[in-house]
Amino acid sequence: MSGSELAARVREVLDTDAETFATRVEREVEELKAEVADGTFDNPQGVIGLEYEFYAVDAETNALARVPRRLLEYVGFEKELGLHNAEMQTSPQPLSGYGLRAQEAEVQARLAAAEEVAVAEGLRLVSDALWTHPPVGETATSYLADSVEEDGVRLATNMSDAVRYHAMANTDFSAEMRLDAFGVELDAETVMPESLITSIQPHYQVPQAVDLPTYFRYALRVAGPLLALGVNSPFFPPDLYVEEPAVVVAESPAENRIDVFESVLNPEGSRKVKFPRDLDDAEDAIDRVAADETVVPELQDPAGRFDDRFAHYRHKHGSYWRWVRPVIEGASRSSANARIEFRPIGGQPTVRDSIAFLAAFAGLMESLPRLEHPVYGQDWETAEANFYAAAEDGLDAELEWVTADGEETTDTEVLYAELLEYARDGLERSGVAPEQANRYLRPLRERADRGVTPASWKRDRVRERLDAGDHFAEAIWGMQAEYIDAQSDTLIEGSFADWL
Repeated sequence: MSGSELAARVREVLDTDAETFATRVEREVEELKAEVADGTFDNPQGVIGLEYEFYAVDAETNALARVPRRLLEYVGFEKELGLHNAEMQTSPQPLSGYGLRAQEAEVQARLAAAEEVAVAEGLRLVSDALWTHPPVGETATSYLADSVEEDGVRLATNMSDAVRYHAMANTDFSAEMRLDAFGVELDAETVMPESLITSIQPHYQVPQAVDLPTYFRYALRVAGPLLALGVNSPFFPPDLYVEEPAVVVAESPAENRIDVFESVLNPEGSRKVKFPRDLDDAEDAIDRVAADETVVPELQDPAGRFDDRFAHYRHKHGSYWRWVRPVIEGASRSSANARIEFRPIGGQPTVRDSIAFLAAFAGLMESLPRLEHPVYGQDWETAEANFYAAAEDGLDAELEWVTADGEETTDTEVLYAELLEYARDGLERSGVAPEQANRYLRPLRERADRGVTPASWKRDRVRERLDAGDHFAEAIWGMQAEYIDAQSDTLIEGSFADWL
């Protein structure tokens, strides 16, 4: 799409009649609730899926690189926010030994194909939570903040042709778009700073839509502990920092990705990106999406699919940014489902690590509700505090947990021994063989037992390089080169534990 074509499309969206859009959402919400009550979104068993994001680097320099669109199309990847991004979505599978194996095999097959094509282009795809080395000859500031005006419309220079995101830069919302994290500040006027971060997003389809609030409540209670195991973004690109290097290394949060998303996409006085509250019922999940602030309304042109009956509601859901998100959708009646999209986990060092989080989350969603684990009764405020403490300090955070005996504890060893045991139990209840369940969870057990996360690994590498006399930028980029080199040998078949 040319710049003028994109600008024209953005102007068309900006001219949307907001009242007409809101009326259509209101009508669709009532129809969606009726379908939920009729059992349309029920499933006979738990079903799993995974969204997996990457960024590209130049194979010689390890600097960020733009991905040719033809590369993505050839291997079935999708465009993401930035021109350096690529994303895959796995096919939904039943939660079982076969289903988990299919998830892992699909990721491995598509990633291997993508790597082969990327190598021919002089690129590599990196599985990580936050990039630190801007393209050669550019700064992170310029790459993230550059924009042009085309026919009176502001377009981010390095953003894909995602009309909705470009449209956001041409509303009052754009005045609030700034990166504000520890030691870092950047005004961008567009949503591009969000393209610093990449993630994995496990999905779990609940068997009965009416039970979504129960599963959701448990998902919020395990969000902090699982995030603490997965932290992987302690550093930004060096030129973004306004704080002294020693302070950054000592005090920077373990998962800066949380602050990126929240600061860029939360307008003043409104927290669209946040840790969500518990749900009262399935209808409450629908009502919250409908009541959420609409950033860019857009009238939809239904194409005849089942979920086109809820097209405007689905459009609103696309900007319903929560760290754990309820989803009620499906392209057809046969695929209609109610599920939980688990968004706290940044990109991980390897495929096995990513699948480990999918397996752990799915296993917990199977076992905790079935066994009525008492962490269900933990105060929401405690679950929220756990989440942000985990983002700040990783496995060093003091997380509160309720044991199976109903006892409150902050003992990390007790917490993870029980959490991973329940995850294993849930997998085995779903037909995963014991040895396979242990294999899927082993990468996370290793982190808990050793007290090491990808974030702490990165921090140690940067600290060692600074102690050896490297300048701050050299230390961060040298760490990133080590990360990418270690990943080259382990991405598809190894795990982060192999690096230790």
